[in-house]
Amino acid sequence: MNAGQAPLSRKPHGSGKAAKQKAVFLIVAIAPSLLGYVLFTLYPNIMSVYYSLLEWDGLTDAKFVGLDNYAYLFKDHFVWRALYHNLIYIVVVPVLTVLISLLLAYLLNNKSYRENAFYKVVYFFTNVLSTVVVALLWSFIFDGTFGLLNGFLELFGLDMNDFYWLGDSRTAIWALVIPMVWGGVGLYVVIFINAISAIPKSLYEAAHLEGARPMTILFRITIPLIRNVIRVCVVFVVLGTLKGFEVIMILTNGGPEGSTDVAGLYMFNLAFGKEAHSYGYASAVGMLLFVILVGAKLIIDKAYPEKEVEF
Repeated sequence: MNAGQAPLSRKPHGSGKAAKQKAVFLIVAIAPSLLGYVLFTLYPNIMSVYYSLLEWDGLTDAKFVGLDNYAYLFKDHFVWRALYHNLIYIVVVPVLTVLISLLLAYLLNNKSYRENAFYKVVYFFTNVLSTVVVALLWSFIFDGTFGLLNGFLELFGLDMNDFYWLGDSRTAIWALVIPMVWGGVGLYVVIFINAISAIPKSLYEAAHLEGARPMTILFRITIPLIRNVIRVCVVFVVLGTLKGFEVIMILTNGGPEGSTDVAGLYMFNLAFGKEAHSYGYASAVGMLLFVILVGAKLIIDKAYPEKEVEF
């Protein structure tokens, strides 16, 4: 090598082998999740788009009808009735669920109750129960003859005359809100407790020294500092309420007279109900619901954008 000439750079021995090992490791680590996503999410969604263009009952040969299912979709008043019920639920259920969860989490995190650990277990217990168990539990509570709700009202002198809360179209849709909220509060209480516990105690101590009231601290300190967590929870509750129908199916199956039907349940009954199956049209309803879900997510992102919060 001549003087003043820079030495040639050489790759360290084994660097190529290490890169290959890293690539193999990443493939092995990602492949199961990617395969599961393709098989159970991406592929069914693609096939749903295809099925929505067919007239098919699942048994006979499918007939390609193009956009006819979508044309009929906009004339089907049952779909719009179901979506109207969805709208009621996504306005009422997320508001009640988030507000109740936030208030309970705030009390448990900032009040020195001796039973705090017990309360946390009790609130989360509803999430341990399956949806079927929750629905059956509330079916007994709403029962007209032996129901706990009517028995409780009778203690205050209100004789309901064996009134069945889920059998009347005036009360059924509102009665279903209760198990939906009750079944979801526990999870969000735990989430909000963890979020609130991350807020520095010095902020609360300074607020107490300034004479701030509990509600002032809640709305001026706690909520602004965990707004991103609240935003995520609102998204989860709204999307879960839009696509969920299990509790409604078990308790009322959309009745009485369709007064509690929702889009997800209507789609399910079209495809798997006791009457004639219509997988093609059910897939078209599913595509409409998918568009609404995406639209709801975009609206939430626009109306309640994520902001960086510093303690």
